Amino acid sequence: MALGQHQEAFSRDLVKLVLRAFELGYEVRWGEVLRPPEMQALYVQRGSSKTMLSDHLKKCAADLHFFKEGALCYPEELGHYWESLNPLNRAGMFWKSFKDGPHFERHVR
Repeated sequence: MALGQHQEAFSRDLVKLVLRAFELGYEVRWGEVLRPPEMQALYVQRGSSKTMLSDHLKKCAADLHFFKEGALCYPEELGHYWESLNPLNRAGMFWKSFKDGPHFERHVR
């Protein structure tokens, strides 16, 4: 599958995730989607990212912030839903070595 097709599939799944969040009573605030290499390098240098291979660089990752009754939260039910949409989808909240609650990606290599 070409990168553009992965980006399109990621976008479709991201819309499904946001709609599911609304159905469950969450509000959503968008964080970062496209990230330039210079910003990724800065994140690695600061320790807020572990790799220069981020799927943000490929437009296949988004940081989403969920709120319920005004409180910020990263609900695992949405992480599980995200991962159920496609085997390439990964929720950063489930990573073992580096937890990234707002991160949702289509893992493209």
